[in-house]
Amino acid sequence: MTGSEGVEPVIRVVLADDHRLFREGVASLLQRAPDLDLVGSAASGEEAIALVDELGPEVVLMDLNMPGLGGIAATRELRARHPEVGVVVLTMLEDDASVFAALQAGARGYVLKDAERGDLVRAIRAVASGEALLGAPVAQRVLDQFGAEPAAPAPPTPTPATHVATEPPGDTSLDRLTPRELEVLRLIAAGQRNSDIAETLVISHKTVGNHISSIFAKLHIRDRVHAVLRARQAGLGDEGP
Repeated sequence: MTGSEGVEPVIRVVLADDHRLFREGVASLLQRAPDLDLVGSAASGEEAIALVDELGPEVVLMDLNMPGLGGIAATRELRARHPEVGVVVLTMLEDDASVFAALQAGARGYVLKDAERGDLVRAIRAVASGEALLGAPVAQRVLDQFGAEPAAPAPPTPTPATHVATEPPGDTSLDRLTPRELEVLRLIAAGQRNSDIAETLVISHKTVGNHISSIFAKLHIRDRVHAVLRARQAGLGDEGP
């Protein structure tokens, strides 16, 4: 829905969570944001899919633990049926298995239920605009899991959440990478650090760094989080090193 000139477009949101009081709390929060409109609430994954089929929201807020079809399976189904709809996981679970299962299923945001209220609003807006956003604790877990070793120092982010910029639609091909760079990217996605990659491929640590810099440049990405997400989208890394 687009408002009159000078008015921000309204982002239509569906919430899926099996706790009624929590749904009411989120509804109250979203009512305070003039550009957000909670158009439907569901208590299960099945209900969420039916609501999205009917209402066509821009964003779905998805709990992971629900009766019937859980949040991971519901996210995967929604992304298959409605790839234009962004899913933001809203959960108390911050273990590695839950985070990476949600990202692999197609979630573009991951916010903990005890996060600051502004984090959820920022996540909805970011995902609706085509970006991805991980709450700060979750983003740190992603970095820790994949042994992030940035090529160059980055200035600190003043906001309490970490944005993960996405590439324009259609700019997802890995064809521009050499066979060796594809192998390095696969190992990054499998969770190997630079030193592990050097040992696996029997090359120097410096050569690994050069390959990673080339991968980042060719794919227009800036860190290992982007690299992992891009590799997983292409089916790399799931089979392990």
